[in-house]
Amino acid sequence: MARVWDDVLSERDREVYREAGYGTRGGGGEHPALLVVDVTYDFVGDRPEPILDSIKKFPNSCGEEGWRGMEVIRQLLELCREREVPIFYTKGMDDRSAITRGSWAWKNAKALNKGELAERIGNQIPPLIAPGPGEVVIQKTKPSAFFGTPLASYLIALGVDTVLVTGTTTSGCVRATVVDAFSLNFRTLVVEEAVFDRGEASHKINLFDMQSKYADVISLEEAKRYVASLTSAVVGAAR
Repeated sequence: MARVWDDVLSERDREVYREAGYGTRGGGGEHPALLVVDVTYDFVGDRPEPILDSIKKFPNSCGEEGWRGMEVIRQLLELCREREVPIFYTKGMDDRSAITRGSWAWKNAKALNKGELAERIGNQIPPLIAPGPGEVVIQKTKPSAFFGTPLASYLIALGVDTVLVTGTTTSGCVRATVVDAFSLNFRTLVVEEAVFDRGEASHKINLFDMQSKYADVISLEEAKRYVASLTSAVVGAAR
């Protein structure tokens, strides 16, 4: 089966990972939660437009890829709500002080120089995928959804054994969240069409690496079948 990362792998790399046994399918459990990582205007812009236009207003934007990803996330949200799957969002801190900003400016020269529009709406979640009643929005200061947040305790309290990961960026906050979820022994599923990045190469190679070692990278259709297969009794138990 063709995968999105096929064109960035050498034949040598394919053989090494194959012979070493990486990439085994782990599968999802019976009690999943959906995570929507950092899908705010800062990362998608205020409209679907080419990334080089979007980053003039929102320096962290992924441009049109973000809007395509949001449409996929919207579909997953609808299905997860129907099946009563717990849903969690993350975003940056509303309090953008020097303390909460921390080290972000060390590697990004524009981190401290956002324009008026980005300062005003950048940290808001677009209405297309807005949280519904009872859905938790976790503010965080670092890439992982788990670092310095109560997310793990919430998942444990709900009996969650699997996280369906969506959002942005694939190589940054998504990857950090996936590695921490793996480290906390949650089964981890990354929905390929529901994650996005500003860099094409980094998107592909990080999906490959997560699939190899930390998560199952699955398609939207696979994710839909998985969620649809959950019985109401099982989902209810996770509540």
